[in-house]
Amino acid sequence: MNALRTITIASSLAVLLALPTAARADTTVKEAQDAVAVLKKTDPSLQKFFDHSVGYVVFPGVGKGGLVVGGAGGSGILFEHGKAVGKATLSQFTIGAQIGGQAYYEIIFFETAETLAAFKKGEWTMAAQVSAVALKSGASADAAYKEGVAVFTLSKGGAMAEASVGGQKFGYTPLK
Repeated sequence: MNALRTITIASSLAVLLALPTAARADTTVKEAQDAVAVLKKTDPSLQKFFDHSVGYVVFPGVGKGGLVVGGAGGSGILFEHGKAVGKATLSQFTIGAQIGGQAYYEIIFFETAETLAAFKKGEWTMAAQVSAVALKSGASADAAYKEGVAVFTLSKGGAMAEASVGGQKFGYTPLK
C-alpha cells in the first residue's frame, strides 16, 4: 500500500512539475497585446500603470500546479513605452501546503529604468514578499509599486489552494 501511494505521489509530482515546461511555448506579440486588452477591460484603472511605467512584461498564459511541491511557468513579451522589445520566461518553484492547478495572466510593471535594466540582464528574480494584486474592476486603483515593480494577475481557470513559499525567476531575450 505504501509503495502504491509513493508511486502515485511521485507520478503526480512529475506531471505537475512538467506543467510549467509545457506552458513555456513561445508567446507572440499579438497574444501579449490581446492579454493587455483583457487586463485593461477587466480593470480600466490599470491604465495609470501603462501610462507611467518605463516598461512592462506580459505573460498571457502562466500555468501553475502543486501538490506539496509546486511549480509555475510561462513565456511573455517585454514592452518599453508600448513597443515590444523582447521575449521573457517565467519559472517558479514553491514548497508548502498546496494542491491544484490553474492558469492565469500576469503583468509586471517596472517603475524605474534601473529595475527594467536588471530584468533585461536575465538574472532578475522576484522575491516572495512582492505580492501580486488579483485583478478585478477597480483593484489597481490603490495599488502601488513595491521594490520598483507592480504585479497583477488575472485567473483564466482552474483552482489552487496554497500556503506556500517560493519566488519567481525570469529570463530575457531581445527580439531580433
